[in-house]
Amino acid sequence: MKNKFIFGLVFSTMLLSSCNNDFLDIAPRDVLSNDNFWETEEQLVLAVDALYANVKAKNTVDMENMGDNTLWPSTTAYQQIGSGVYGHDLPTLNTEWTTQYQAVRQANAFLENYNKATSVSTARREALAAEARVIRALGYLFLTSFFGDVPLVTTTLTIEEVYGPRNPKEDVIDFILEDLELAATHLPAEIPSGNNLGRMSKGAALGLKARIALYNGRYDIAEKAAKDVMDLKVYQLFNTGDPTRNYYELFTYKGRLANGLNKETMIARMHLPDILMHNLSREIQVPDQVIRWNPTKSLVDSYLMKDGLPIDKSELYTENSYADIFKNRDPRMTQTILSPGAAWGGRVDGRNVNDGTFVEPKFDNDRRGAVTITGYYFTKYAEISTIGQVGRDHNDIHLLRYAEVLLTYAEARMEQGKLTQNDLDISINLLRDRVGMKHMELSELANHGLDVREEIRRERRVELALEGQRWFDLMRWKQGSKLAEDVKGMKKSWAANQSHVANFAQDQNGYIVAFSGRTFVAPRNYLWPVPLAQLQLNPNLGQNPGW
Repeated sequence: MKNKFIFGLVFSTMLLSSCNNDFLDIAPRDVLSNDNFWETEEQLVLAVDALYANVKAKNTVDMENMGDNTLWPSTTAYQQIGSGVYGHDLPTLNTEWTTQYQAVRQANAFLENYNKATSVSTARREALAAEARVIRALGYLFLTSFFGDVPLVTTTLTIEEVYGPRNPKEDVIDFILEDLELAATHLPAEIPSGNNLGRMSKGAALGLKARIALYNGRYDIAEKAAKDVMDLKVYQLFNTGDPTRNYYELFTYKGRLANGLNKETMIARMHLPDILMHNLSREIQVPDQVIRWNPTKSLVDSYLMKDGLPIDKSELYTENSYADIFKNRDPRMTQTILSPGAAWGGRVDGRNVNDGTFVEPKFDNDRRGAVTITGYYFTKYAEISTIGQVGRDHNDIHLLRYAEVLLTYAEARMEQGKLTQNDLDISINLLRDRVGMKHMELSELANHGLDVREEIRRERRVELALEGQRWFDLMRWKQGSKLAEDVKGMKKSWAANQSHVANFAQDQNGYIVAFSGRTFVAPRNYLWPVPLAQLQLNPNLGQNPGW
């Protein structure tokens, strides 16, 4: 699969520079051009490989900064968006617009030309075209989620299309749902392996269809697509036999697709040592600076107690000390949030000790250890062996997991008023079994006055934390007001050295206020504004309400 990273620039340049002037219609056979490229299976494969460069990598995780699960210590574009303090000239808006349409444009070019390769079997051509359709659907998923109505472009652009208006979001969603169904009919059901490792499959197409349908309130379609994936019976939750580490290890090198143990991840951006790497592990526990990913009190509080009850309803919950809050919790909490006694790569902790074990949070930025601004650290996605190195992380980035499909199935059933205990047992309770957590029981939720919808949403939040989906969920649930709340951390009184937190703001209950001044104005902030640069190029696009 290295070709997909190497060939992308060459292929893209070729597509964008092809010429249609009559006097150039006869292309020289010794020069690669759009006229003589689409002839062999190898060429089709190389063209599809190039499309994979458009699939988001670590940027998927970076989008978590738009939500309320984590706090970056300095200003970033995604943090500005999540805080509601930005305008239509923010460069990231235009970057997302142009990069997603680049993916659409390249997929369109493939789909316009692939049938020219008549020496390749129809089945093979259609399977490769299906991969292009899935990648194009990913592009449109982000475009519609960010901007709402967007131009629906299904061919290489004409002048009229370049300067045309936007299409209704619902029309775009209709198109990509149908396209993904078509893709699923031509893709293999088995999990790709060997030279095909990391390619799109039937399950990837159906799983993405389930996500898009769920995001857009098409609950019947989401339910069916999720169930279709489940009925393939080729995916299973990652499990190494240790419920105290199963979930955590999925996001370490053990969970890389190349290891052959992971039959859960359906779409991933794979990384390779010395070829394609990122810096996520170091950012999570950077050993000589302020960490980039600071878990929030909101996320920490969302984890249930081991009796299946929220912290405000369970008699098991106490918070007399920092260590208390990690006790008797959903096991996914300590496999996501670093807990006292856990191994880490952050060097000196709040005890002023460097023994490879984390005990207390560090607030003194003396460049001897990982510093937090909320009092919490992530352990999810932190490959300890890589934390001490800059940009050397070759962990896979998981874009779509079977766990999400199970969550989608449960939520879709619930939203249609059809949820049964059996539905939970074949979806959410499988996630809980993996870590040894108490089952979700409808009867117990009712007995304790718990809202089923809220609990299913909670399950999604804790299972998918730090995977870039929180903002999208808050937007579709119309819970944007949560983004206007202050970002809080632990109680200041828990710090080992009070002088190190003396200047930290706190609320009336003594919790650190790490970030304030956020805003969310409905309905404006439920969509991004159309980028200024695009409006200048094409005024016919119009602007979103309130911008």
